[in-house]
This record gives sequence, structure tokens and C-alpha cells, in this order.
Amino acid sequence: MRLPRKCSINRRADFARVKSLGQAKAGRFVIVSTLADPTLESLKTGFITTRRSGKAHDRVLLRRHFRVLVQAHALEFSDLRRFLITIARPGAALATFAELKADWFKQAKRLGLFPRPADKT
Repeated sequence: MRLPRKCSINRRADFARVKSLGQAKAGRFVIVSTLADPTLESLKTGFITTRRSGKAHDRVLLRRHFRVLVQAHALEFSDLRRFLITIARPGAALATFAELKADWFKQAKRLGLFPRPADKT
């Protein structure tokens, strides 16, 4: 799935709303924030990479990595009608893609973005 432009969070007010009303989980390299919104047509995503997370080319690479993660796994989410923000923490630029992916998945699972497997009892 390619993320079309309409799936981007563009308004500062949306970022602020997710920060104030949404849930967030912090890992070693990323912070993942989400807010369910039934009025949305589909997933709206945003990526925050500040200067503290690395130099300009590192920040661009981090955004590309985050975009790949969301594109590859967004269809597995239990509910696509939500805002999803991924924030790079300081030191994220030094992490490998595998470390970023593992940390992102861990936080996404903690937030309940993926459906829980059925109990086999």
C-alpha cells in the first residue's frame, strides 16, 4: 500500500489534538501516538524528526523508514480510522532499520493497533 498525500496530517491542530487527547507509547528510538477518529475516511499519518534526532540526511532517512513501516503494515491495523504519529527520539539515526522496526512494532502493539490473536484454549 502506498500512502497517498491525503493520508498525511497537514494541520498543526491535528497534531495538537493527537498530543492532548490521544495515547502515546515511548520506546528506545521512537514514540508512537495515536487517536481513533470515526469521522476519518482512512488512516492519517505524520512523522516528526527534530534536529535532535540527527542531521538533515539522517532525518530524511528516518522519515523514509517510518513511511515504509506504515505502508507495509497499515492494512493489518484493527481500525484504519485513526491518526498515527511517529516521533524519532534522539539516537534514532544511529539505529539500524531492524532496530527501528522492532521498536516501532513493540509500541504499536502496546497501543493496540494490531488485532489480538484469538485464544487457542
